[in-house]
Amino acid sequence: MSALSKYDHPAWLTIASTVVGYGVILIAMTVVLFLVPYLLFTLL
Repeated sequence: MSALSKYDHPAWLTIASTVVGYGVILIAMTVVLFLVPYLLFTLL
């Protein structure tokens, strides 16, 4: 029995995809809300 065989259920893939998706959204929002205005104000 493999150590990862207990995580073969599709629910685990759904959980991992959800976590990755939320992470990508949070990173994108952080860049748009903080990094872009910071760059705009420092370049002007």
